[in-house]
Amino acid sequence: MTIWLNLLGIIAIACGLWSRNIGLTVAGCAIALGLSVPILYRGARHKLPKSISSPQQLSIITSITILVAIVALLKICGFFDYVGTLSARTDWNVVGVLGLWSGALGQMAIATLAAYVSWQQYIVSRDLTIEQNRLNHQQNVLTQQQTIDNYFQGISDLVLDDDGFLEDWPQERAFAVGRTAALLGSVNAAGKARVIRFLSRSKLLTPLQRDLRLGKVILNGNGGYDEDRIYGVRVINLGVMLAGTDISQTDLRWADLSDANLIRTNLNGCNLSKANLSKTILYQAKLTDADIQGARFFYGNIELASPRIPDRLPDYITGEFTGAVVEAADLTNVRNMSEEQRQYCCAWCGEASRQTIPGGCKGIANRLASIEDSDSARSFDDDYVG
Repeated sequence: MTIWLNLLGIIAIACGLWSRNIGLTVAGCAIALGLSVPILYRGARHKLPKSISSPQQLSIITSITILVAIVALLKICGFFDYVGTLSARTDWNVVGVLGLWSGALGQMAIATLAAYVSWQQYIVSRDLTIEQNRLNHQQNVLTQQQTIDNYFQGISDLVLDDDGFLEDWPQERAFAVGRTAALLGSVNAAGKARVIRFLSRSKLLTPLQRDLRLGKVILNGNGGYDEDRIYGVRVINLGVMLAGTDISQTDLRWADLSDANLIRTNLNGCNLSKANLSKTILYQAKLTDADIQGARFFYGNIELASPRIPDRLPDYITGEFTGAVVEAADLTNVRNMSEEQRQYCCAWCGEASRQTIPGGCKGIANRLASIEDSDSARSFDDDYVG
């Protein structure tokens, strides 16, 4: 019976379309849909996914119904006819131009967005780089501290016997000098200063009096070792280890830098309070803003004191040839300079450096006038370069 009714609906639709009878066509559609849709639903509902519950199925059907109703209302209201009329009256050339401008603006917006994203990536990358550099710096500091601590322990084991007394034979001193040179060449300014302070306070940079036969250090009876500035032997001789290096802004208080070659060394802002700079070669060294309170530049009398000269035996009573070589040194804004230090530096630093000394050098003769003194100072530079 259903089949015949469906066929009747199809015949009615065909006759309605052929005769352009809307009522007959609508009736045929109603018959066909009214009979066919329930049959299709009964056959398809068993095949619907079990995951779709009855409320969800109802929501889907309701959504489809609302969509069909909206389309029908728009059709009845003549919306689609209005759109067709509007399209016919539209100047599509203008629309094309507007589309091109819109596309250009869109590309500009995309480019701006890309630039913003790139900038944010740069900011993030920069912050990560800064943080990584900070961590690397901390790691380098820890590694350097461990290296210096190992050096301290190694030097102590090398030059001390089981009872804690110095026992530095020539070969042991050579190894100590080699290890010190290697370390000072691989650490930063703060590390160099730390090593120098350790060696100074341990008397390893001080010339000590020795037994002329055994070479052993002689005790002074007061729990220490006797110094011998003329014939004494240092456990470690700095030589040119610090020449031309940067040890600025470091703490070198009480450091024994006597006889050290500090040609062109950067000592800017260093604390050199109570440091021993006798016979130190400060040729063209930078001492800007350094604190030299109580620093020793010479021994003996200021009237007789003079800089060291190669192959000349120093006299530690009169001060002759015991002084530091300060020729061409930059003494701008040095702090806590005593009157004796000012007189010595003015007398022996040379005409150019006299202009940098705080307080000036008025009334103090330039004693660095002889060719012998000038050539002697420059000979240290030749030794350093060679």
